[in-house]
Amino acid sequence: MVNKILFWTGFGIAVRIWQLGIEMRPFFQKQSLWVYPLFGGIGGAFGYWLMGVEQSQMKVLADRRDTILAKRARREQREGVVPKTGDQEGIMATQEAPRRTRLGNLQE
Repeated sequence: MVNKILFWTGFGIAVRIWQLGIEMRPFFQKQSLWVYPLFGGIGGAFGYWLMGVEQSQMKVLADRRDTILAKRARREQREGVVPKTGDQEGIMATQEAPRRTRLGNLQE
């Protein structure tokens, strides 16, 4: 949680250093030291906002997953279908493919 805020704070400070590098100005001047906390604060605020967006998206996804699972359970109960297990064959079941040896021969 805090790592996102710290990352974006550091990113804001790095943007300031990059800006000064492009302008070929010294990184630390007495008159412009106040700008580093400003850039860091803007980056940190962006990280905090991004963290909130991520939490709300995860909540929406969890709610949607629960809705889909409940819908599947109601359908299976209505139709009287036994839920599939992973050891049954079907469209999504995978079979082990024959392996080739170094010489290109098929090995069972």
